[in-house]
Amino acid sequence: MKAFKVALMACVAGAGMARAEDVTLQLKWVTQAQFAGYYVALDQGFYDEEGLTVTIKPGGPDIAPEQVIAGGGADVIVDWMAAALAARERGLPLVNIAQPFKSGGLQLTCLKDTGIGSPEDFPGHTLGVWFYGNEYPFYAWMAKLGVPTEGGSDGVTVLKQAFNVDPLLQRQADCISVMTYNEYGQVLDAGITPEELVTFNYLQEGVGMMEDGLYVLEDRLSDPAFKETMVKFVRASMKGWKWAEANPDEAAAVIVDYDETGAQTLEHQQYMMSEVAKLTAGSNGALDPADYEETVATLLSAVSPENPAITKEPEGMAWTHDITDAALN
Repeated sequence: MKAFKVALMACVAGAGMARAEDVTLQLKWVTQAQFAGYYVALDQGFYDEEGLTVTIKPGGPDIAPEQVIAGGGADVIVDWMAAALAARERGLPLVNIAQPFKSGGLQLTCLKDTGIGSPEDFPGHTLGVWFYGNEYPFYAWMAKLGVPTEGGSDGVTVLKQAFNVDPLLQRQADCISVMTYNEYGQVLDAGITPEELVTFNYLQEGVGMMEDGLYVLEDRLSDPAFKETMVKFVRASMKGWKWAEANPDEAAAVIVDYDETGAQTLEHQQYMMSEVAKLTAGSNGALDPADYEETVATLLSAVSPENPAITKEPEGMAWTHDITDAALN
């Protein structure tokens, strides 16, 4: 099974990165189509073509990519920009070297029968929010709306949501956090119809924050050999992403093949890949500076004890085009 190959490579990598052309990638979450480009690049031999031996380490609820790379457990991580910038301000100099996701999939979906029809209806309701760095967009949005987050009739009650849709199904929350490519589909699979829901996309609500990007530690970019390895890695990864966009069903099958847990079904991964492809479409891997500026502006507009992502403009090299410029050429 191909998942065994990934696990074996991870064990080897754990003993140390022996060669400059070895690359360990830490994902933000478990093996799923959210990361299809990397698994496709591994499966289709795109990394091999670049002379790379790539280890892909799945994430999970107890794995923070920032901590993994800080501890030397990865060369490059997949992270959301808000979390990466927050880590940078706190002393971990992460640098965005590529941005495969051009659009974001974070949404808040609500049961229509709760009386919520627009954001103006949020006060007095309970909203499910993911934490561990995923809460920054939510608090920025509430700050933009001028809605307190300490409960009461004029504010919202925040439910720290696990990474599932149970709070909505069990009526513990009126709205929950979902991704277009995952949890929203789970809500529908549970028998709730789109007509019974009201869904708000963060980007469409003017809370623009970039999601899955590739990040490395700034000091490693001073090593020409490491930079060249990252050029090869990004080039092969973007080739994997474009292959996945063009062949979504085949990419879904690759994910199922590499899933060590056996939890992923082909049907769900096909749904997920069809939605993820909408988010990577239009990206050649290079970060749009305007998207970066929008993320920073959104975070700075909502500085508070509840939303301590960043308190000032990021200093130093928070992103670079050096890697994508070379990879695209």
